[in-house]
Amino acid sequence: MQSFTWASEHSDALRDCLSRGMSYGQAASAINARYGTEFTRNAAIGRAKRLGLNVAAVRKVALRRPPIPKPRPAPTAPTSKPNADRAGDSPAPVPVSPPIKPVKLRCVGIKPRLLAFADLAPGDCRYPYGGEKEGEAYAFCGHPRLPHSSYCRPHYRLTHNLGAAAERAAVPVPLRLIKAA
Repeated sequence: MQSFTWASEHSDALRDCLSRGMSYGQAASAINARYGTEFTRNAAIGRAKRLGLNVAAVRKVALRRPPIPKPRPAPTAPTSKPNADRAGDSPAPVPVSPPIKPVKLRCVGIKPRLLAFADLAPGDCRYPYGGEKEGEAYAFCGHPRLPHSSYCRPHYRLTHNLGAAAERAAVPVPLRLIKAA
């Protein structure tokens, strides 16, 4: 049976295992062997977070010795000529992008019925209006929808980029599957 609660002695054991440098998986296994529980590695991670244990800080306090410095690679002679245009080791300046203009949204030439979601019938258009401001309620178009869509014809064309002639020309021709000989 899997145990989902952490008793105080389990939390103390987790704290102790982590202070001795054990991984979360090793700590969970040690607690399971000692108390007969079935904690997983992820359960140990979650409990450590809820206890506010900073494993790196716990291990530093427990070890109380300076860390072993990592060996540095031996310096090598450059194999190619350094760039003449490169001035020092400073990173290249990041190009500043021009400000982004807000997108002008297209509108459709219909007057929506502005129905609440609860008032929509199964065949009504579900194109949303409103909700841009904090606390503003959504309303929906409510005109009869197309059989294959959740939207009426103008909103379907708007949402599927079929509004302008140039956009309609850009729509790919549907392909037919044929049987190979």
